[in-house]
Formats: sequence, C-alpha cells, structure tokens
Amino acid sequence: MNNFINEKLLPPVMKFVNTKAVTAIKNGMLYPIPFIVIGAVFLILGQFPIQGVQDYLNEIGLGPIFMQANNASFGIMALFAVFGIAYSWVRDEGHDAVPAGMLAIVVDIILQPDTVKSVTSIANPERVSTAWQVSGVIDKAWLGGKGMIVAIIVGLLVGWSYSWFMKKGFTIKLPEQVPANVAASFTALIPGAAIVTVATAIYGIFKLGFNTTMVEWIYATIQTPLQHATDGPLGVVVVAFLPVFLWFFGVHGATIVGGIMTPLLLANNADNLALYKAGKLTLDNGAHIVTQAFMDQFITVTGSGMTIGLVIFMLVRAKSVQMKTLGKLEIVPALFNINEPILFGMPLVLNPLLAIPFILTPLVSGFATYAVIAMGIIPPFNGMYVPWTTPAIVSGLIVGGWQGALWQAVMLVMTGFMYYPFARKYDKVLLAEEQGDAQPSAADIEKLEENPAN
Repeated sequence: MNNFINEKLLPPVMKFVNTKAVTAIKNGMLYPIPFIVIGAVFLILGQFPIQGVQDYLNEIGLGPIFMQANNASFGIMALFAVFGIAYSWVRDEGHDAVPAGMLAIVVDIILQPDTVKSVTSIANPERVSTAWQVSGVIDKAWLGGKGMIVAIIVGLLVGWSYSWFMKKGFTIKLPEQVPANVAASFTALIPGAAIVTVATAIYGIFKLGFNTTMVEWIYATIQTPLQHATDGPLGVVVVAFLPVFLWFFGVHGATIVGGIMTPLLLANNADNLALYKAGKLTLDNGAHIVTQAFMDQFITVTGSGMTIGLVIFMLVRAKSVQMKTLGKLEIVPALFNINEPILFGMPLVLNPLLAIPFILTPLVSGFATYAVIAMGIIPPFNGMYVPWTTPAIVSGLIVGGWQGALWQAVMLVMTGFMYYPFARKYDKVLLAEEQGDAQPSAADIEKLEENPAN
C-alpha cells in the first residue's frame, strides 16, 4: 500500500500542488492572515458572543468603533489576497513583485461595480420604501468574502501576464545612470498599461453587453455554486479526510488543503457573519454549515487528526517511556492546536497501528458536527474568525455560543474513545521493545558470573 501510494498516487497530487497557480494561491493567501487575525479580535469585541456584553458595548458606542477596525482589516481580505497571489507568482519568477501586486489591486477594483443601489429585501419587502443609487464608490462587500474567487482569478492572471511581459522584455529600459528606484517604476509602465487596458475592456463588455460586472457575474455563476459544493458532505470529506491522509505520508496536508479551501471557507464565514449581524443566522436564510470555523474548531482542533485523545492516553495510561515522555512534551502544544511533536515523534506519519484513528477521528467529528447543525440541534457558526491557535472550548464558545463549546467538548471526549484501543496496542509494542533493549547482553551476563559483586 505504501509503495502504491508513494509511487502512483502521491506524484500526480504533488505535481498539481506544486504547479505555479496552486503555489501562488497557497503562498498568496498567507498575506491576509495577519490582518484577518487582527480583524478577528476586533470582530469578537464588536460582536461579542455574550448578548448582554454586546448590548452594553453598543450602548456606550464602542461596538461600532471596534467594527470599524474589523471592516478595515478582516473586511477587505480579498484585497490582500489579490495582492498576495500576484506578488507571489511574480516573485517566484524572479522579478520585482510589488508593482504586480499593486497592479492586481487596480484590476480587481476595475472589474467591480462603481455604484451601490438599494435592494428590496425578499424576506421583508416593506423595509425599502425609496429606491436610491450612489455612484463613484467602492462597495466594500466585494473586497471581502464575496470577492474571494475574483481575487484568486485576477491575482493569477495578473501574475502570469506581468511575468510574461518581463520575460519578453516588453518594458521601458532607462540608462544605468538613472536611480534604481526610478527605473523600477518605469519598468511596470508598459505591462501595467496593457493589463489595465484589457481589464477596462472586460469591464466595458460586461457593463454594456450584459448590464453587470465581471465580479458580480463570477459571484453568481462560479463562487456561489462552489460555496454550496463545499457546504455539504463533499466539503466535509475534503476538509476532514484529505489533510490527515496527506499527513500520514509526511506531507503537510493542512497547509495544502487549507491553501485551496480557505478562500471558499472564509467566504462561507463572511455570509454567516452577515446573517448573524442581521439576526437571521439560520439554515433557512442561507447560512452555511461548512465554514472556516467548522474546519479549525471541529476538524483540526488540537492538531491534524484531533490527537488530544491520544495525548491524554500518553499522559495517563501509557507505560512505555517513549509515550509518557512525548505526552509530557505535547500536552501544552496540543492546547494550542499544535501536534507536530507527536506527528513525527510518535510517529503518526507512516505508522499503520495509529493510521485508523488518525484518519477516522476527523471524519467522525466532521460528519457528526454537520449532522447536529443540519438537524438544528446546534446553530450554524456565527462567521467569526478565531485564530487557529485559540484553545478548544474557548474557540467553540466564540464561534457557536455555549452549544458550540459543549459540542466541541463532546467531540474531544470522542477522540479519547477513538484512539484508546489503538494507542493501548501501540504502547504495548513500544514497552516490549524497551524491555527487550533493557535486557543485559551475553557479555554483561558473563562478566556478572565472573564477578558477582559487580
């Protein structure tokens, strides 16, 4: 099985993962993360999960102030993403990448609507009594979750086309006497002018031919179906199975799968957050089940494979020195959802005895969590982004209230039952090996017989 997977299955997977496009997306999506985390802190303050506290913050005027910081960071994550993706592509090609990132922002803005209109609510038509339109503005909704797919497409196309111009030498070359920073600004002039012209033409085609914009069209025809595709059993399999399956062979599955799925999961998060702010967070109103919180707080909580049950066994029940020692080393990192010490120290990588619970535990948690939300036992997650290092229970409380915290605790207890029989068996194997190593050699026995005093 190992030979088949290593020789037949992993090579095409890794070839796809290492393509320029996927690499640019994976690396580019790292740039928004600091601002998403910062914005998430202000989001928690501005939309505090305890209603009484939130009401008080709004009453004294701090709630809207906190949300202003969130809107300027978390709320424009697509803008950071489009810069990061184009920048990563061009940087990997060996060119000055900052102009490409800035150019990607320009193109992203060009393809968006420049008007904001009043929309009659389907659920409550009487809410809008007067139609209005504001022109010459940027709708911030397209800079956040709703604009993530456009950001990916624009980032990739700008990165590719800008690199093509650089390779072909279609740039303005100034004499060597011109300062480098001045020359660099002119280098981007020709590719920038060409790319902006093409983007403007695309905007004109959609506007005049279809009375819409590219970003709105992509959102309706591509992003929304993709979000719904991830928001089902298939999405659960992707976020619960693929990361641990790749981890079993030593490949950082969470990074690979997260790099591809994060834009869609964050978009689902953004939709849920909008419903939560409006007091309409229900499945009937279009709330999503599979979100970034679903993955971070119920699939990879305590680390890939949800290994907290294994760590507790190592601390409490293990008899082998290796397990007891690693348990003491891992318990603190596990509280912050880091489990590389046992992934490679136990190891879980390429360990057939622990493969079954390692792969099945996230699947059990994923489908069980999906089921309890679908059946209305616990509400959909509220769309708040919680830094992935936030300890369990606390993270469950933030994204799902007391129901989310309680269910997260149930899932953590479940990991103990999943890992126990396999961990117990592996502990016996390790103990037998350690006791075998502790037996005196033949030479030691001979010396003892010659000199019993030793």
